[in-house]
Amino acid sequence: MTARDASVYRCQECGFASPKPGTCPDCKRATGELVPLVEERPAPSRGARRAPTPQGRPQVLREITLERGDRVETGIGELDRVLGGGVVRGSLVLIGGDPGIGKSTVLLQAARALAKVAPPVLYVSAEESAAQVKMRADRLGIAGDGLLLWAETDLSAVQAALDDVKPRALVVDSIQTVFLPELESAPGSVTQVRECGGRLMTLAKGLGIATFLVGHVTKEGALAGPRVLEHLVDTVLYFEGESHHAYRILRAVKNRFGSTNEIGVFEMGERGLAEVKNPSGFFLAERPTGAAGSVIVSSLEGTRPLLLELQALVARASFGTPRRTVLGVDYNRVCLLLAVLEKLAGMPLASQDVFVNVAGGGRVTEPAADLGIVIATASSYMDRPVPGDMLVLGEVGLTGEVRAVSGIEMRLKEAAALGFRGAVVPRNNVVGGAKFPLEVRGVATVGDALEALLGGGATG
Repeated sequence: MTARDASVYRCQECGFASPKPGTCPDCKRATGELVPLVEERPAPSRGARRAPTPQGRPQVLREITLERGDRVETGIGELDRVLGGGVVRGSLVLIGGDPGIGKSTVLLQAARALAKVAPPVLYVSAEESAAQVKMRADRLGIAGDGLLLWAETDLSAVQAALDDVKPRALVVDSIQTVFLPELESAPGSVTQVRECGGRLMTLAKGLGIATFLVGHVTKEGALAGPRVLEHLVDTVLYFEGESHHAYRILRAVKNRFGSTNEIGVFEMGERGLAEVKNPSGFFLAERPTGAAGSVIVSSLEGTRPLLLELQALVARASFGTPRRTVLGVDYNRVCLLLAVLEKLAGMPLASQDVFVNVAGGGRVTEPAADLGIVIATASSYMDRPVPGDMLVLGEVGLTGEVRAVSGIEMRLKEAAALGFRGAVVPRNNVVGGAKFPLEVRGVATVGDALEALLGGGATG
């Protein structure tokens, strides 16, 4: 209980007030008895009223129906893909990312798109003034009568205005800068973030308002504030990217209305964030030809296959302990694959520095890229390039076997659309006489893959 919500003990004779119970130090009755202080409870705060609930009684599951228009497309295809097909009425979406990554930009663009199909949309800017947001909107070419802008930090005032504005969607930028005046802690504190998040969740569900929140991140890249904030919201999105790269990736890590494996790819330009319709071509646009240590792999992100370039560089160690530098791939998995390559292919990597990188700042998390890492490392060590029109897929086990991967048809179809002519894949993926859009060669072991792509492995 805060100081504003605490009871006050008041003397009925002289009006003396005290925060604690007791007797009045100034008054005495005619009998000589002290006058007791009477408790006075404060009236409930206006901002503390509960939002109406969508249902007042329990319902049988089969009686619950979804209204038409419960999911609205924002008009930004990549954002709709990550959200699961559009924004759901009454949903609470939290977007986090590094400063300057484009969180406010994509939400302003999404607010403009939503204002066209489901006006009005209220954009509450608690970090920037209305003039600053207007400058960004002018730069992005955003204008429209259905988009309302309000520079306000008092969440109670925003809540009181919802009855008059009646928005279909609400954007709060950011959850760390709005506050409830009945709480004495500072904006951004654990108490304020938790209570403001809870208040916005109640409003979103009770009034059916699709709500977007911007969240700050810590030095480690995690969302700042209490962990309960991520449990309150329906969807958690992370904006990823590097300041020296033009692309941005919007990734869902929690989604109650869709898949958490989908990603959206954007390119930052002068007119804001533009959708990248063909991410594979975007990532492969600058790949070298005829270079040793370069291999193309396919990473399946939800229903979208992405072709990425894996690069490896093997050089003689300058110091006693060889270096292992990895970017975009799991470090421990790379060390495991290097041990397999040394043990089964006879490559003395224990005396070599090995550097592995996903070109363009991408990231690969699934085991289907294992064989690509092995082949790229062997290609650099042997100084033999892999054919540029060849795709490499497969999970590698500790005994050197190449295991089957999922979604092989989607991966190969994407590769064929980009002009690839062949692929080396696990043998178990090509059994049964399946037909593929390009020439496929199945391999059962790492040795088979080295023979197919590099003409054999090193020995000794």
